Amino acid sequence: MSEAPSLPQVRGKLTPDAPLAPLVWFKAGGHAQWLFEPRDLADLQDFLRGLDPAVPVMALGLGSNMIVRDGGVPGVVVRLGKAFAAVSADGVTLECGGGASGILVSSTARNAGIAGVEFLRSIPGTVGGFVRMNGGAYGGEVSDILLDCDVVLRSGERVTLGNAQLGYTYRHSELPADAVVVSARFKGRAGQPAAIQAEMDRISAAREVSQPLRSKTGGSTFKNPDGHKAWQLVDEAGCRGLSIGGAQVSEKHTNFLLNTGNATSTEIEDLGDEVRRRVREKSGVELEWEIQRVGQKAAAP
Repeated sequence: MSEAPSLPQVRGKLTPDAPLAPLVWFKAGGHAQWLFEPRDLADLQDFLRGLDPAVPVMALGLGSNMIVRDGGVPGVVVRLGKAFAAVSADGVTLECGGGASGILVSSTARNAGIAGVEFLRSIPGTVGGFVRMNGGAYGGEVSDILLDCDVVLRSGERVTLGNAQLGYTYRHSELPADAVVVSARFKGRAGQPAAIQAEMDRISAAREVSQPLRSKTGGSTFKNPDGHKAWQLVDEAGCRGLSIGGAQVSEKHTNFLLNTGNATSTEIEDLGDEVRRRVREKSGVELEWEIQRVGQKAAAP
């Protein structure tokens, strides 16, 4: 990829041609043209404000719900670090940095006696990612608990957006693709720490039994269509264990794709598309990707 023009000075870390495979759960994919890890909010704002508007920007959290294509990601990938990972409680409201994990948010809520956000423990990502995607599991989703969030726009401007402004639907928001979520406020309800922990334990046990948590995977691959469960449609189409190269449909949970060792992102994405084709042929249902697919496909040999 060609070098981005006139990059602004930063106080954080700016890495050219940065490999992204180590940063995503699938452990596959190409490089970022530039990887920017801002020191703080002002560093992020100054950088985006000074960046050529033609250079694309994409935020990256824990990389759990993402296929980075083998040709890499042009422009700048922004990854929020410790400066954006704090979580605090005030009454039944949680103030969360965009880089904080669901585990940290739910643990902080438990310690403060805040119930209603236990499901966040089962979402393998950061606040920025699950605010953007309306992440959810086990009967809860972000749109149920979000008060508002602070985002930095591509222009460098910081704005606060209320829940209603995000246009939430199932696993989707209307946030601009190049906006970076830097903080969010969630509202729970008063609860007892022991009962909250018991609910988190129940969710963790259910995940352990049903999902391939110790594999290189990207989480739930397809959205559940109205009136259907994606895993069941995949199973009924005969795709359990189906593989292309090093990519395989999980035998434990058929809505998970696995990198069994050395799969390319192309193999993983091609497998997903083959599953979608077989489901469409079997049931007439069009599965929609839940996993984000970003970047450029590898050039043909």
